[in-house]
Amino acid sequence: MRLGEKLKYLREVEGSLRGLDRAMTQQEITRAIKKELGKTISQSYLSQIESGVRPHLTNTTRMLLAKFFKVHPGYLVDDPVGYSTELISDAQSLEDKFDLWLIAGAERFSRDPEICHALLEIARHEDSRKCMVLLGAILETPNMVDRLLQVLKPGARGERVSSSSDGGGERV
Repeated sequence: MRLGEKLKYLREVEGSLRGLDRAMTQQEITRAIKKELGKTISQSYLSQIESGVRPHLTNTTRMLLAKFFKVHPGYLVDDPVGYSTELISDAQSLEDKFDLWLIAGAERFSRDPEICHALLEIARHEDSRKCMVLLGAILETPNMVDRLLQVLKPGARGERVSSSSDGGGERV
């Protein structure tokens, strides 16, 4: 994983940990670092790191970001191609990519709080793949969706959402 991807991922995780249900913006990160650590880093510098314009960090910046995100400073470098810090099966690697895809989907549908919340809940689950397989089984069973909604979410509107080109979704 590239340094910029790691930084973006850490912003997503930090936003989730802080209950934002979205990634923290670069500006929010700079403000939080100043407030919590008394140090400054510019939003434009973070942007350059994420975009790959600055592929390396100074030691001071690496230590500051590591302290803020509570990661080992060695994490904040590009990984060599094929590098992994642990023995991960192909299934686990795919699950991690699937979880990141779900988080990106939640961001894309942030204007629909129910969908955003559902996608984040699946991503947080220890076996998100199993959640999706279960969802598929529910959808294959006639009337199961309506019955489960009545039991689990009695006040649910039961509206269907059709996605629009901008990913926001609209009620139909």
